[in-house]
Amino acid sequence: MVRRLSRRDVASPIWAGSRSLTKDRGSRSGPVLCDSLAALGFVRKDGGRYALDPELGMFLDRHSPAYVASAADFLASPMVKEAFGALTAAVRKGGTAISEDAVLAPEHPVWVDFARAMAPLRGLSARLLANLLDAPAGGPWKVLDIAAGHGMFGIALAQENPNARIVALDWVNVLAVAHENARAAGVADRFRTLPGNALTVDYGQGYDLVLLTNILHHFDVETCEALLRRVHAALAPGGRAVTLEFIPDDDRISPPEAATFALVMLAMTPRGDAYTFAEYEWMFRRAGFARSELRELSPSIQRVVISYR
Repeated sequence: MVRRLSRRDVASPIWAGSRSLTKDRGSRSGPVLCDSLAALGFVRKDGGRYALDPELGMFLDRHSPAYVASAADFLASPMVKEAFGALTAAVRKGGTAISEDAVLAPEHPVWVDFARAMAPLRGLSARLLANLLDAPAGGPWKVLDIAAGHGMFGIALAQENPNARIVALDWVNVLAVAHENARAAGVADRFRTLPGNALTVDYGQGYDLVLLTNILHHFDVETCEALLRRVHAALAPGGRAVTLEFIPDDDRISPPEAATFALVMLAMTPRGDAYTFAEYEWMFRRAGFARSELRELSPSIQRVVISYR
């Protein structure tokens, strides 16, 4: 089984010193910053010494498997800022007001930036997903990871299941990042890349698992169903499609992280959305799947839909 992640008490001081009432502003700038971070709960203060809060340290320590700070590189990127700067226009239009080439164009370099920035954050979700699927007991899985990006989801399965072989599908420039991560994880010999467009490239057949991690939210229902029919055809009998997404409840206002993700898709995609489980269940059924089930992925804010061929 995947090892249980524990909270890491990052006890080493990040600053030791005190404010100075002199004109030397450099001597007081560090404590001013750390006092503000302490007031916000990011660090703890003991006398004149500061350390990462044990509750948050695991997310801010660059060496932690739950490190999330690099995600800011994408979330504060010019493309994201432009999309939300034009939110009023997106609401009026019913989809992103920036060029579609900015978000869905083949080989767009932003997705390389996305893969590098989000890999540490997705590493935690990937381990949780491998645990949910009981990867060590999975046998000789043949896995297709669609829109693999950083590749962390397939890599986690390969690490936990020594008999699993992964095919990672994405744009060729993005797959270079995934392959780097596979080498670093020691699974490159069981990690193959398949460059191309997920809506048109030949997947091959006989897969035990097809991973759909954070891709369906980019598209409208018709496009999702077209992709899912291709997934259904690529699966072996008894195979499963595993969808990781921001999935709101039927009321569409809870949980808040998933519910508000619909606004992110309105700002950044032409026709994307955050779909409920009922909507996913309907799409998978229309694509030929026998049944789907919703699974929680605690403590992740995302959920998993497992659909059976």
